[in-house]
Amino acid sequence: MQLKERILQAESAIRPYLRETPLEYSYALSKLTGADVHLKLENIQITGSFKARGALNKVLSLQGVEGRIVTASTGNHGLGVANALSVVKRPGTIFLPINASPAKVEAIKMRGVPVEFFGDTCEETEAHVRSMAEATGDIYVSPYNDIDVMAGQGSIGVELMRQLPEIDAVFISVGGGGLISGIAAYLKAVKPSIEVVGCLPENAPVMSECVKAGKIIEVPEKPTLSDGTAGGLEPGSITFEFCRDLVDRYLLVSEAEIEASMKLVLKHHHLIIEGAAGVALASLIKNQENYQGKKVVVLVCGGNVSEKVVKQMVCG
Repeated sequence: MQLKERILQAESAIRPYLRETPLEYSYALSKLTGADVHLKLENIQITGSFKARGALNKVLSLQGVEGRIVTASTGNHGLGVANALSVVKRPGTIFLPINASPAKVEAIKMRGVPVEFFGDTCEETEAHVRSMAEATGDIYVSPYNDIDVMAGQGSIGVELMRQLPEIDAVFISVGGGGLISGIAAYLKAVKPSIEVVGCLPENAPVMSECVKAGKIIEVPEKPTLSDGTAGGLEPGSITFEFCRDLVDRYLLVSEAEIEASMKLVLKHHHLIIEGAAGVALASLIKNQENYQGKKVVVLVCGGNVSEKVVKQMVCG
C-alpha cells in the first residue's frame, strides 16, 4: 500500500477520537513577514500536540495483537500513547528521560498510565525500552520510526488540503522526522508544487546534518527550548529517506529566535506554544524575504510547556 493511501486510511481511523484542528489566519504575522500566514493549531489537539495522531493510529492497528504496549518519549509521544491506550482500554507503560518536561509527565500520569524513567537522553531511553521489549515480548511503539505513526501524523496534510488547497509552503519542525515525513508524503502526492520546509534549532540540527551527510550520523547537540525536536536518529530510521527526498529545504534558528517567536504568538494570538512550534515560526520570520505574498502554513506542533517556561514567556 502506498503511503498516501495509508495516510488517508489513518485519517479515517483516528477521526472519531481526535480534533480536526483549525487553520487560523494571522493578521499580525502576515503583516510582519509579508507572507499570507496561516497557523495550523495542533497545540489545541486533545493532548496538546500532533503526537496524538500517530500514536492513536498505531495503537488502533494493534487491536487483536496481544502484549503490553510500551514506548519511549520526551513527553508528547508518551502522552499520545497514553491517550490511545485510554481509547482502546489497554494496559501499557510510558518510559521517559529523567529530565522530561514536568508538565508532560503530569499530563501522562493524569491519564492513569504508569510512567517510568530511564536515561538522560531520549536516545538512551529508546534503546533501553526497545531492548526490554525484545526480551519480554512487549510491543514497542516508536515516536517516529514506524510507518503507522508516520501515517497518523500525515493526517495533518489531509486536513490542510481541505482547509487551504492553495498552499505555497508549509513550515514544519523536525526531530525524528515522523511529522514532516507523513505530511510531506501526502502533500507532495496531491500537490507537488508545495514547498516543504524543515525547521530545526541550531542547538539540535540532527536531521538536517544527516541529510547533508547523506546518511544517519551522530550529531552533537546542546540544550534547546525545542525539547520536542531534540535527540538523534536511531540507525535505519525509515524517516531519513523521506526527509532526504521530500523536504525541499532545511532552516536553522537560534534559541533567541525560538523564544521571540513563542512570545509573538502569545502576544498576538494569546496562545502558549512549545519551543518546537516556535522553531517553525522563527524559521519563517528569519527567511521572510523568500515568501513575500505567498500562502504559507506554519505548523504549531504543540503547546505542552512547563510552568517555568510559561512564566518566562509572560514575565520575560
